[in-house]
Amino acid sequence: MMEVYKAIGELEAQIIKSLLDSYGIPSMLQSNAASSVHSFVFDSMGEVKVMVPDMFAEEAKALIYSENTSDSQDRQV
Repeated sequence: MMEVYKAIGELEAQIIKSLLDSYGIPSMLQSNAASSVHSFVFDSMGEVKVMVPDMFAEEAKALIYSENTSDSQDRQV
């Protein structure tokens, strides 16, 4: 599995996951803390990594960054 996006919280990560799902790209979310405990980002504690199988990484990144170009440049992997 390869990280293709680092979201600032569970909601953003779920949106990205839904985008990938709609294109048939399998994905999973990985975070350091439970979102119900940390609903904010402090020192990367609320970050959620969007992971995809290696073979889908380039396609996933292209989709994510073409859909989300306004603020994703700062968080590209």
